[in-house]
Amino acid sequence: MQTPAATTAPVVAIRDVMLHYFSPDRETLALSNISLEVERGEFVAIVGSSGCGKSTLLSLISGLIKPSRGDIFLEGRKVAAPSPRVGYMFQKDTLLEWRSVLDNVVIGAELLGLDMRAARKRGEDLLRRYGLGEFLHSLPHQLSGGMRQRAALARTLCADPDLLLLDEPFSALDYQTRLALSDEIAAILRNEQKTIILVTHDIGEAISMADRVIVMSRRPGRIKIEHRISYPSAGPERPTPFEARKCPEFASYFQTIWDELDLHEVQ
Repeated sequence: MQTPAATTAPVVAIRDVMLHYFSPDRETLALSNISLEVERGEFVAIVGSSGCGKSTLLSLISGLIKPSRGDIFLEGRKVAAPSPRVGYMFQKDTLLEWRSVLDNVVIGAELLGLDMRAARKRGEDLLRRYGLGEFLHSLPHQLSGGMRQRAALARTLCADPDLLLLDEPFSALDYQTRLALSDEIAAILRNEQKTIILVTHDIGEAISMADRVIVMSRRPGRIKIEHRISYPSAGPERPTPFEARKCPEFASYFQTIWDELDLHEVQ
């Protein structure tokens, strides 16, 4: 039986986490004193300079690697290994070229030993909703870059995880496709009512999509500051990412976070 504390716990709680990497000749402190909470239904973006540990933090949350110190909890339970409740969408779509689009989408459910009939039905539903209904039985090489990313998102969602970790999912796309796809995917994710953590090097992407933006320092990565993102000039409804870029608040957030990244400093 679930305890009352577990029901009120944040979806993600990171408590004083540090991570050291070891090599034959040196020890590297990658992350230092990271503490962070993410509430249910929240869309959080993490930005920082290259090498600051953004993607490493996602690997820690997912249970793929363990911290050197500190603890990470998912809904009150300590992370000890990868969980089927966490969906991870990587920078590259990693679709298997010899499997159909639908067979790619259900691969996570297959590996987790879930009901495959139900998984295929959910996979078909997701692909049709995301404009890929005509490509269920196509091979990945027959899809455009944006279509491949939508298929990868459908694969991430097919096992119905509670938490989505997105590791620079648009970085391989051209600028116009990224803008269009960020609108599509933001709408999809808010429809699905998932909790989302997005890692990106693109400040505009972060502030146009997320409810909160976490700014990390250079290595060793620490949380420098966080920003709650809102667009009062757009009215009571949250604007789409494309509309957000036209709001006066966008330029202000962008300049503030740009200055906080200290990209001009030599490490």
